[in-house]
Amino acid sequence: MGWIDTLKFQEDGLIPVIAQDEKTGEVLMFAFANREALEHTIQTGNVTYWSRSRKKLWKKGEESGNVQKLKGLYTDCDKDVVLVKIEQVGGAACHTGKKSCFFNELSGDNWKEVGVQVFDPEKVYGHK
Repeated sequence: MGWIDTLKFQEDGLIPVIAQDEKTGEVLMFAFANREALEHTIQTGNVTYWSRSRKKLWKKGEESGNVQKLKGLYTDCDKDVVLVKIEQVGGAACHTGKKSCFFNELSGDNWKEVGVQVFDPEKVYGHK
């Protein structure tokens, strides 16, 4: 039995993945991976996820160029969540062009955008 067989995937074959900047510790994004995505991540050194909306492997940065270089792969005590420590190439982890997907901060009763804008998503992805 290999390392991947010890992970507890959900019934749909996915496992939650948190991406964290290796240097700053900032949480950049949350996504899901299946076995194939994790195996691809280890083989290539570039983080790959499973896109639930597109129902296919999602090689982070395949369109934007903002790839995630794997620096370490960890799991929690229950082995049902994966943490990838990464180098975020290009500076933006979020498809909105922000550095982190977690750019909305609760301020009173409202959400306030506090994230750093790295690129214009319309220029990178066009109209979708």
